[in-house]
Amino acid sequence: MSHTFDPNELYNRVVHYYIDKKGYTKEKANQIAQRVVQREKSRRTCKNVKCGHSMDDHIRTKETCLVLDCECREFVI
Repeated sequence: MSHTFDPNELYNRVVHYYIDKKGYTKEKANQIAQRVVQREKSRRTCKNVKCGHSMDDHIRTKETCLVLDCECREFVI
């Protein structure tokens, strides 16, 4: 089973990268990290209007949602 998406971990890694490696200010690094996390959350959310659950709630090989009352049968990008 693959690693689940952790927005806090991603946020911290991006902030530290831009502060430590690129020399950006805390404020600028925080803005960049917020945009990166928002983009990743959007990318990992099913675009099916009946679903909207995360990629972690889907079985990739069977294309089905793990949420019991969801009618989604395919993860839509």
